[in-house]
Amino acid sequence: MDLSFLPDLTAILDPVHAVAAAPAVDSAGGGNLELAQAATPEGGAKTGPATGEDAKFGQDRSVVEADLAGNAPPGDDFSVLAVVERADWIVKGVIAVLVFASIWSWAVIFEKLVLVSRINSRATRFEHRFWSGGSVDELFADVGERPNNPMAAVFAAAMREWKRSIGDDSGNRALRGSLGDRIDRVMHVTLTREMSRSERFLSSLATIGSTAPFVGLFGTVWGIMRAFQDIAVQKNTNLATVAPGIAEALFATALGLVAAIPAVVAYNKLSGDLDRYAHRLEGFSGEFSAIVSRELDNSGD
Repeated sequence: MDLSFLPDLTAILDPVHAVAAAPAVDSAGGGNLELAQAATPEGGAKTGPATGEDAKFGQDRSVVEADLAGNAPPGDDFSVLAVVERADWIVKGVIAVLVFASIWSWAVIFEKLVLVSRINSRATRFEHRFWSGGSVDELFADVGERPNNPMAAVFAAAMREWKRSIGDDSGNRALRGSLGDRIDRVMHVTLTREMSRSERFLSSLATIGSTAPFVGLFGTVWGIMRAFQDIAVQKNTNLATVAPGIAEALFATALGLVAAIPAVVAYNKLSGDLDRYAHRLEGFSGEFSAIVSRELDNSGD
């Protein structure tokens, strides 16, 4: 049976091979036929629109080339500056508060360390001169106007009260009898004032040490919430989705501990040093009060 009137099924089923096998007419018109060669990956570039697999292969290749060139995408940069830049405004506010608290605490720490060292050394020199047997009036003339440490200030306050009472020519023995009590009160008030001045801003270290971890914990909770929101929006639970939010959370926690730990340690040390100095002032005040009492008793005789 003659089936030549049917269409070529090969061309319908496999058009690519049909085109490749189709005869090409010579441009010179000589009737010579040549088989057209289909472009292969070895022979040339493949024409036509790129498929999904080709596009995916191109993206993967670009990522690999970027990694080999050392140019990582911004999402893969987990340095401190990159984490701060990617954070939202709430986490940035938490980071700013903790950085300020850390700077403030270190400023107070250095200032108090220098202060404690200075007042202890000056108190040692003052005590050495006071107990050296020299004239008390000369010592008061030297340090009375501008005492450079709390111990000298206590001594100057007591001497001023003494001279006011001794210089009274009225001879009022009632005033002289209460001189010891007045000197004790003056020294106590001066000691309290000087110690309050020395302990200024020290309570801020305790505040930072107790609150900074909770501020960092707030940043941690907010970063975890943001990580879960990214998962919900992108509908993807891979590490690249949750890593930025977790990095922000852990950075806030670490910064809170960095601000809190030195503040707590320094507060405990400085509080102990100032307490010992306060006891030293109380001991000097008691000894000077005893000297005043003996002088008053001798003058009364």
